[in-house]
Amino acid sequence: MLETRLDLNRIRAARRVIDPIFLNTPMYRCDALGRRLGCSASIKLETANPVRSFKARGTELVSSLLTEQKRTAVVCASAGNLGQALAWSGRRRGLRVTVVASRRAPAAKLDRIRALGAELMVVDGDFEMAREQAVGIARSRGVRLVEDSLDLETCEGAATIGLELADAEDAFDAVLVALGGGAMATGIGYVLKSLTPGVEVICVQPAGAPAMTRSWHARRVITTESYDTIADGVAGRFPIQAVLDDLLTVADDAVLVQESSIIAGVRMLWEHTGLVVEPAAALGVAAVLEDPGRFAGRHVVTVICGGNVDLDAYRGWISA
Repeated sequence: MLETRLDLNRIRAARRVIDPIFLNTPMYRCDALGRRLGCSASIKLETANPVRSFKARGTELVSSLLTEQKRTAVVCASAGNLGQALAWSGRRRGLRVTVVASRRAPAAKLDRIRALGAELMVVDGDFEMAREQAVGIARSRGVRLVEDSLDLETCEGAATIGLELADAEDAFDAVLVALGGGAMATGIGYVLKSLTPGVEVICVQPAGAPAMTRSWHARRVITTESYDTIADGVAGRFPIQAVLDDLLTVADDAVLVQESSIIAGVRMLWEHTGLVVEPAAALGVAAVLEDPGRFAGRHVVTVICGGNVDLDAYRGWISA
């Protein structure tokens, strides 16, 4: 029995709460991508939904619980994708949603949050400063604060991806999961280690935002003074102890990849799968590019976790 905050029965029950539009996402082998990477490569596509990321699996659980509790408002800090997901789930259930984001977040993500009806507050500084302001808003207004990765709903919502991976007919050897705050990595890792323990769970993070990976290897929280990466969706400086504890239990490895590899991964996913992905979604491909011998001859699944991109930046990446 894995000692984590997560629970397999709750995760299974979550599938009855989450809007089906976010469930049973496609998973398929990409032969062209695999030939380029030197392994058998499959993708788990989490972008073909109204918010273009996996985050709504968690916000569906949060908003459903708030509705049951007769609560009417919620606030979160977001690099962009969580805010969109919470706005979508909250609007569906009549909740007033406030999202605090950094001015550094891609404009496309901020525009989508506004379009989904949320109150958007933009702060100077990074995501951690946005988090601090969200905490203050929750206290002053007396509303629920959603903290990605710390709140179990965000982890167990993401863990439903793991259930779908475990049920896949096409067996695989390893799964590559983008690592930021840790909700998706701990959720998927927990389910796979519970149901298919032979599958290697590898977390991938940008070298320019290494806090959680460094913490995993040191087995203690290590913070960084700053971050510098195009993968804004996984950029943070302060790992959460409880999430790290879970990650230490369910992950087999955590690796860092360079910006050049991330850009190459974005471009390869466009060239060989036709997918427009944000940099965080290309981290798995980047990991194979940097260590091809580790994955040669294996069947690897990479989770395509988000597709919200700034078009001008994206054009630069795919033409580099």
